[in-house]
Amino acid sequence: MPITDYLEKNSELYCDEVCLVELNPEIEEKRYVTWKEYSLTEPKHTSAYRLEITWKIFNEKANRFANALLGRGIGKGKKVAILMMNCIEWLPIYFGVLKTGAIAVPFNFRYDTDEIDYCAELAEVDVMVFGSAFIGRIEPIADKLSRKCALIYAGEGTCPTFAESYFELTANADDSNPNIEITDSDNAAIYFSSGTTGFPKAILHNHESLMHSAKCEQAHHGQTHGDVFLCIPPLYHTGAKMHWFGSLVSVGKAVLPKGTKPEYVIQAVHNERCTIVWLLVPWAQDILDDIDSGKIDLSKYDLSCWRLMHIGAQPVPPSLIKRWKSVFPNHDYDTNYGLSESIGPGCVHLGIENTHKVGAIGKAGYGWETKIVDTEGNTVARGEIGELCVKGPGVMTCYYRNEEATKECLKDGWLFTGDMAKEDEDGFIFLVDRKKDVIISGGENIYPVQIEDFLRKMNQIKDVAVIGMPDSRLGEISAAIIEVKEGFTLTEDEVNEFCLGMARYKRPRKIIFADIPRNPTGKIEKPTLRRMYCVENLVAKENES
Repeated sequence: MPITDYLEKNSELYCDEVCLVELNPEIEEKRYVTWKEYSLTEPKHTSAYRLEITWKIFNEKANRFANALLGRGIGKGKKVAILMMNCIEWLPIYFGVLKTGAIAVPFNFRYDTDEIDYCAELAEVDVMVFGSAFIGRIEPIADKLSRKCALIYAGEGTCPTFAESYFELTANADDSNPNIEITDSDNAAIYFSSGTTGFPKAILHNHESLMHSAKCEQAHHGQTHGDVFLCIPPLYHTGAKMHWFGSLVSVGKAVLPKGTKPEYVIQAVHNERCTIVWLLVPWAQDILDDIDSGKIDLSKYDLSCWRLMHIGAQPVPPSLIKRWKSVFPNHDYDTNYGLSESIGPGCVHLGIENTHKVGAIGKAGYGWETKIVDTEGNTVARGEIGELCVKGPGVMTCYYRNEEATKECLKDGWLFTGDMAKEDEDGFIFLVDRKKDVIISGGENIYPVQIEDFLRKMNQIKDVAVIGMPDSRLGEISAAIIEVKEGFTLTEDEVNEFCLGMARYKRPRKIIFADIPRNPTGKIEKPTLRRMYCVENLVAKENES
């Protein structure tokens, strides 16, 4: 069963219920567009403060785009790229592609012109749908792209001369279900790796993967028809979209805010009565900082609707969750571990009943298996560190057009994640670090995440990243890049004194005060830091990938 069947069912049974809300909090004019107005007018109201559509409109828009693509020969085996910021059109376009049987190829909205060109070439894209924010990046390569793929503009304002308008293309298209037969084994989507070690790899998933992620998310968080999901992360990423799949399965409403400022999150929960919010570590930290500083006065908001806060995409500092629970004691908390190669959320899952195990990523998620192995592939004893491997219906088919990389990480159905982990006496898995980020200093393995978690206990520290720097004597030494909270001061001596509580070999040998770069999914961009502070070490690490 393809996941598009859920959309058809929701459209039939809950046709006039609002399913998606787009918020544009930066717009001062509070202009609202209801679904009744949206369905009757030119669908270009992204300049409104608030837009909404129903399940019926969502499904009709997906059908229109699907039929328009099919009319141009875009069906099974073809690839359609989506290069757009989060907006109310994003998901209907994605589902329109899936309904044709073609492969949806979401692009990271941070890609520059060269990366767009590279990924379009790698994925062999036949159509590219792009928004207004990307005109300047597409234009320099428009001639080259258009020789191989059609360019479709789905943004505001005048359509660029090198593209055709999505709205004109779909205006007169048939809005009925194209009824293309789709099986579990049919290819569904290509996602790109984070590109933390250079240009990204293309990750191919089939329809079984998408369906399993929906079942997994709903099983873990128990979404109901009454839940409202605040979807803040970028929809191009597996995590955001696959967490939203839980809303699709349960016929719940989702809210798409444009902006991640703490006040936007709190306002959205208050105004839209959001019950579930998925945050990244930096956003959770920023919310707490603004509450502590008085920038956000919680007494002005009714947040009683908010039942669950969950975090994924990166290791979660236990100190952060302890702090969160002190401010929001009635929130359930959960964390999910996943990779784009394992279709995003929940191949490992903590569970809201296991808050006492904060710091762990949990146990095997719904329908998943896990094991931790040594360099020979043998399962290690509990308490020992090894590479985390996962197996289940959501494992990727392959790295598209990269047989060598596929063989390295897919073995007998097991996905070798590249993450170092250990299991405690109760079977809970704790991430130790990325395999490629392990620092080997004087023969000792140093795991940066352990040092980062320790340093985050300092009240003055907003964010921290630990990297290895080349050293002629020890091979590598650990360096801590520290971002200090606004309004606080911190010295190297204070950090070194605090670090006396760590084993000597783990203590950072170098302290650097600077901002910490993170990608849109919240992961620390350690290659960027290595480029800034230790070029030799970057080359060595990236040669391993």
